[in-house]
Amino acid sequence: MSIVDRLAAARGEIPADLVLRGGNLVNVISGEIYPTDIVIHDRHVVALGSGYQGKSEVALDGKFVAPGLIDAHVHIESSLLTPPEFARAVLPHGVTTVITDPHEIANVLGIAGIEYMLELAKGGHLTMFVMASSCVPATDMGSAGARLEAELLAPLRDSPWVLGLAELMNYPGVALGDEGMLDKIALFKGAVLDGHAPDMTGQMLNAYVAAGVQSDHECTTVAEAREKLRLGMTIFIREGTTTLNLKPLLPLVTPANHRAICFCTDDRVPADLIDHGSIDYMIRVAIAEGIDPLMAIRMGSYNTARHFGLKKHGAVAPGKFADMLILPDLREFMPEQIYRGGILVAQDGAMLAERQPSCAPALQSKLNFDASRLDFAIPARGERIRVIETIPDQVVTGHQKLPAKIAGGLAVSDVERDILKIAMIERHRGSGNIGLGFIKGFGLNEGAIAGTVAHDHHNLVIIGVDDSSMRSAAAALKRMGGGLVVTHGGDILARLRLPVAGLLSEEPVDVARAQYDAMTAAAKRLGSPLQDPFMVMSFMGLEVIPKLKLTDQGLVDVDAFQLVELFV
Repeated sequence: MSIVDRLAAARGEIPADLVLRGGNLVNVISGEIYPTDIVIHDRHVVALGSGYQGKSEVALDGKFVAPGLIDAHVHIESSLLTPPEFARAVLPHGVTTVITDPHEIANVLGIAGIEYMLELAKGGHLTMFVMASSCVPATDMGSAGARLEAELLAPLRDSPWVLGLAELMNYPGVALGDEGMLDKIALFKGAVLDGHAPDMTGQMLNAYVAAGVQSDHECTTVAEAREKLRLGMTIFIREGTTTLNLKPLLPLVTPANHRAICFCTDDRVPADLIDHGSIDYMIRVAIAEGIDPLMAIRMGSYNTARHFGLKKHGAVAPGKFADMLILPDLREFMPEQIYRGGILVAQDGAMLAERQPSCAPALQSKLNFDASRLDFAIPARGERIRVIETIPDQVVTGHQKLPAKIAGGLAVSDVERDILKIAMIERHRGSGNIGLGFIKGFGLNEGAIAGTVAHDHHNLVIIGVDDSSMRSAAAALKRMGGGLVVTHGGDILARLRLPVAGLLSEEPVDVARAQYDAMTAAAKRLGSPLQDPFMVMSFMGLEVIPKLKLTDQGLVDVDAFQLVELFV
């Protein structure tokens, strides 16, 4: 079919592929909700109104029709799923389009990782646009598996599936005019430039925005978001698995400013995607908290489409793709049917479309370390240590200075005070680097948890009570070819293989979800009170999120943006 056919259907001269009759359209463009027929031909909405005939017709009996939802910023790798299986997790909840930054797999495998994600998304049930990863590695204070300078990103610039430059995490570098960061910004001149600037304020924030950065998804308070909004940034309100920013930021939203606000999930694990949802969950919560339904739907669809220049997405109107949700009740916002391109792909929370076969060869993990030679001992070089303090529902951490527990001349874990040892092992290049430190808030009474998912360098991270459990965890991950593991001494209590770059499972979404649930249950049996200790652990090495983090090179004081000693 072609535009000629669509125009003929729009004029009513030929029967359309599909007519949805008697629905109440949530028109996010005009700001109205009103009854109308919706006419669909060749994957597009071609008309609104009466007098049309369809080869297929569906009576909606007054149900609501809303546009397909769009996630403004998500790392698909954080779901531990390949793009086809991620689609099966989010499509039943009404998410038909995502804007993804594949910098997790890019930090392991470079451009090949980005190309792998794009290849798997081709012809899929979910529309996936990519933002070119701007910070691989995030900084030089952590060792990633690849480095993407401007010249390596250049081939992505002209792809129709690449919309711009992803979150500029080296926010001090951008504000201070770092040459490498400015080269990447210049490369994507005229495209969308997404930001990442936690706690940034004042003159440095002005400089960051003056560089051309257009959005931020790291706000945790209304005051922070309002300052950025006033400078012209689009605010992506985030609700991930660990980063629960939605309710704290909803008081920011008003009828006057909501068109400059979008919804995103950033990092969300399978259980949350399946049980609670994605952008649909955010809309439900927003409505329950008093936000007008039409405003909430705009923030989950039309606003995002406009921010990224997606002219054929985000609304139900002639000329746009027929991505639509059918809802019995607007305030409960539980999609009953999901159409993508005019095809019914999900109904009553389940996929109707067949599972998509993998079309790209798996990219293997890099695990270049000798597990038998790992040494987790920390000689005592003082009486006080820096301790990473986890903060509930956030990826920002505290920076405490506490007395160390010393035994036999070594600094060791102190279960009574919930101060555990944390290690970060470089796994990409075989450098032998090991960063060692201490962390508070994981609550393990015994054993260890570990994984090859550690944003954004994705080295091997281990948190444990004793060195024996930590050593067996590293050895198990080496044998598995990457993944997540829970150990107690030499015993493996639970494991989840992630053979694709040490980040992704090749299992169907329901299988991966069950395995992940078994991992969190095993960690809780060892004493962890955290709802998802593995997601929290994965952010403890991200040296661009305040205040104290650990990389393979050592502890990073993020506020000072420099490596610091463990002993004070």
